[in-house]
Amino acid sequence: MGSIGGNTSTSPWYKLPPQLRPEAGLLRLRKELNLFANLRPAYLYEELKEACPLRDDIIGSGFDMMIMRELTGGLYFGERSTKKTDGIITAVDTLTYTEKEIRRIAIKGFDIAMKRRKKVTSVDKANVLDSSRLWRKVVEEVALDYPEVTLEHMLVDNCAMQLVKDPKQFDVILTENMFGDILSDEASMVTGSIGMLSSASLNDTKFGLYEPSGGSAPDIAGKGIANPIATILSAAMMLRYSFDLDKEAQAIEDAVKKVLADGFRTIDIMPQEEHRRAEVKQVGTAMMGDLVADRV
Repeated sequence: MGSIGGNTSTSPWYKLPPQLRPEAGLLRLRKELNLFANLRPAYLYEELKEACPLRDDIIGSGFDMMIMRELTGGLYFGERSTKKTDGIITAVDTLTYTEKEIRRIAIKGFDIAMKRRKKVTSVDKANVLDSSRLWRKVVEEVALDYPEVTLEHMLVDNCAMQLVKDPKQFDVILTENMFGDILSDEASMVTGSIGMLSSASLNDTKFGLYEPSGGSAPDIAGKGIANPIATILSAAMMLRYSFDLDKEAQAIEDAVKKVLADGFRTIDIMPQEEHRRAEVKQVGTAMMGDLVADRV
């Protein structure tokens, strides 16, 4: 079970009480293991440019961003209630963040930026929300300890637009739980398919939960058409972030690039144009996994 997004309205468990749905278990797992830092890389492979829905002049030489999503606070974990008063049903969800929660994810974000291109885009809704105003204040305080990193603030609606207008401008996107959930799924489609996106959820040690961003996809279970690359790349992230095995992680990532360069595709990343489809070979889940393993 990965992302708690997706088309849950057609899922067999949608009619269950909220506390019995898979999402409830996943949220509890994240909270009890203190997995507050969610890392979601979004990288456009040269070989998959044709799968990107954006124009060539927007894609340019490609893009490589890391979305840092706070994972154990915010709207998903705030107090909630539904009650009926005078015949009117009212539902309340509470968005709460503490200074400590914001500071620890900001530190993680700046640490990651120091290993990349040293730019952090902090995404909030500070023109409306008190929680976002606190978010911006704490992020600016953390930024003082990282003078080499460029910090910019961006409202979430503008960020959603900029992801499709000019994705290459982003290095590390630092944001809260719900904004990160939405923006990371948008970023996944800009790369061509959510089946390409890995993720890592970390606590304040090297302990982590690694999973594909796309979740379990029960609607295609048993069909052999799921893209396993996100799961494979999640294993590479585990080697890098939990075990400090950078060389081994790189070997897996390089193997994925080789398979794509050799022209193998699962159905979700097949080109749309007929002449391009003739240049690559469509394979199933198991075959794609074997092809990557053979190249490690």
